[in-house]
Amino acid sequence: MARDRSVSSQIKRGSAELAVLSVLAEAPLHGYEIAKRIREDTGGMITFDVAALYPILYSMETKRWVEGYWEESGSGRRRRCYRLTAEGRKRLQPLRREWRDFFRGLNRLSRFSDA
Repeated sequence: MARDRSVSSQIKRGSAELAVLSVLAEAPLHGYEIAKRIREDTGGMITFDVAALYPILYSMETKRWVEGYWEESGSGRRRRCYRLTAEGRKRLQPLRREWRDFFRGLNRLSRFSDA
């Protein structure tokens, strides 16, 4: 029997900022591409419904961590793309440290050897 390896929605919600900022640090992307990269880069462990990403992206845009802009696709369809701002880059480093420290503490507490 295959075990469901997806992460609970509560944990996922807390990690959304780190996930989005991390993939945008590599290249500007539109919402569907952001969700796809997160899923691919985590081996399917973390997945976001595209519709759930937009409120997160809007919040991050309000904080000036990401910048949204419209791009026209080859078919003439417009789509909203996002790029990391200088402020977002500054936020990413401490966020990575916070999560790394959190997991180290959780590993010690839980005595995980392979986490």
